[in-house]
Amino acid sequence: MSKAMKYLVIHCTATPEGREVSSQEIRHWHTDPVSKGGRGWVQVGYTDIIHLDGSVERLVQNNEDANVDSWEVTNGAAGYNRISRHIVYVGGCDKAMNSKDTRTLAQREALKRYVLDFNRRFPHVRIVGHHDLNLGKACPSFDVSRWLKEIGITQ
Repeated sequence: MSKAMKYLVIHCTATPEGREVSSQEIRHWHTDPVSKGGRGWVQVGYTDIIHLDGSVERLVQNNEDANVDSWEVTNGAAGYNRISRHIVYVGGCDKAMNSKDTRTLAQREALKRYVLDFNRRFPHVRIVGHHDLNLGKACPSFDVSRWLKEIGITQ
């Protein structure tokens, strides 16, 4: 069943600054059984990941339309997954695991390109940080609404 997409949710991996994270590692965190250190989810939490070098990797295929089909659902924000697409950048914490905007210059540029293109294609979809939907979370460790204004997006 398909639902109209309402949100693009930006996340961080909540890992220390400078530590790369692989797609396999994210799959382990999210989809392995709890008994093996995972969360036991059916699907990973994100559609795409932005690596430290700015490369964007697709984790879950989608048909790039304005709907979220059942096979495209990712588990990024409880209560919003069937109407959202989720993107994550690697990082989001300092070495002591405190919330920190650790985006590299390459990640900043890649996220900017991704979001500007997404907004051009789907201007009706609201772009938010994970913390905007699930209060009490620091993710993605920066103020998304302020950043959107800086890159020329008003919602």
